[in-house]
Amino acid sequence: MTRLGFLLDSESCIGCHACTVACKAEHDVPLGVNRTWVKYIETGTFPDVNRHFSVMRCNHCDDAPCISICPTNALFRADNGVVDFDDDNCIGCKGCMNACPYDAIYINPVTNTANKCNFCNHRIEQGLEPSCVVVCPTHAIKVADLDNPADVTTELIARSDTAVRAPEQNTRPKVHYRGADAASLDPLRTAIADDGMIWADTTAQHPTADLGGDGVEARTAYTTAHQMTWKAKVSSYLVTKAVAAGMMMVAALLVLLGHGGEQAVVGVAPAVTAGVFLALTGVLLVGDLRQPARFYYLITRANRRSWLVKGAVVLGAFAAVSAAWFIAGVVGSVGALQGLAAPAALLGLATAGYTAFLFAQCEGRDLWQSPLVLPTLLAQAVVAGGAGYAVMELAADGPDPVAVQWVLLAGVLATAALVGAEVFGRGTPHVEAAVAAMTRSRYARQFWLGGVGLGLAAPAVLVAISLAADAGSWLAAVAGISAVVGMWCYEDSFVRAGQSVPLS
Repeated sequence: MTRLGFLLDSESCIGCHACTVACKAEHDVPLGVNRTWVKYIETGTFPDVNRHFSVMRCNHCDDAPCISICPTNALFRADNGVVDFDDDNCIGCKGCMNACPYDAIYINPVTNTANKCNFCNHRIEQGLEPSCVVVCPTHAIKVADLDNPADVTTELIARSDTAVRAPEQNTRPKVHYRGADAASLDPLRTAIADDGMIWADTTAQHPTADLGGDGVEARTAYTTAHQMTWKAKVSSYLVTKAVAAGMMMVAALLVLLGHGGEQAVVGVAPAVTAGVFLALTGVLLVGDLRQPARFYYLITRANRRSWLVKGAVVLGAFAAVSAAWFIAGVVGSVGALQGLAAPAALLGLATAGYTAFLFAQCEGRDLWQSPLVLPTLLAQAVVAGGAGYAVMELAADGPDPVAVQWVLLAGVLATAALVGAEVFGRGTPHVEAAVAAMTRSRYARQFWLGGVGLGLAAPAVLVAISLAADAGSWLAAVAGISAVVGMWCYEDSFVRAGQSVPLS
């Protein structure tokens, strides 16, 4: 069986960029994005300075996380081991870009689909070498059949002291580097200086480690920009589905506490609220696609290993139960509400929490791999449900406002404990770099003032005062609004900080 890989010989590379140009010409790669590029780093101090070149590209991993997360099978493995892509299947969800630990995937601005190095598979099938191999003037790029021990390049890999990028991600990459400086393969060991790079201005799309940070031992002299992929729409979707899930979870709790006869505030209102916020969730998810007209491919071309597909199934089931709850509330069937309470609560938990498993498929974002993500999402759903009911009670008397306030307070305290454990715990260098960006750098104000101040401290104090002084529903409603606004601030800083750590 053929299993193709690359040997990239940094000892021979002269940094001429011929491979980049040949790749662009072969595949009509637009300006501003690259399937392959050459990274320059500089080590030492003047006058004893060395410049090192390393070619960056897709690693065609044996355990490719981009294939697992792709919801429509747009990324697939060819018979020769190459990870290839199909533009016609791609919906532009950008999940693969966060799953890749190597910054190898980009959105083609012409087709609005995910593209990457595909080993020039159309040439391989014709018995030709990839265009970068043909054009390289120093034979620094070599093709290997890693399953053929008699292959010359495979023998060279076996005899040489080669390295791979991000081995800790366990993706089993098939691009081997010979003679590469270790700092050129680890983006946290290099940084872009304040005076920028050669031949390129530094932009916000050039994520970089702190030049004064621990472990930085080289300067990045040249690399390419990589845009942040998931932004405000994803942060907002986390909140809208938390509200939808939380409302149904609290409604189920009230039914189990014996308040099923309160049709308006237990049977009808939570289902309507959940429906509205679930619809907003769908709008946000579809709106974030680069090919929104293809959203139905999640069903017709589904990759059932992807949590984007599993999440869609969960949302659909939750919508169905919410609709049934609404009907039961309208007709005043207490028995039906009691029968739906457990499914509504369980699907509410699933709706709130499935994103933790989606984030776990994003191998390129270590911050999102934390085991605390799932309980945090569930606690936030409790907060959102309590907040929703606290606001609703301004317009209609609820059956048990004290219980609702206790739910809100418990959710806030649990979320605070989980966020504190995430922020003050220890993790991989990538996790600590992301936490630093969230708490001490570019997202610190949003995190501390919004996420902690508005989202945790203010609601806890306000609800405690309301419970102690029996201050009425208005104080709890203010606490609920503050909690949801602060939740968005936290989620946005968490989502962005996770993507702020350089991968290439």
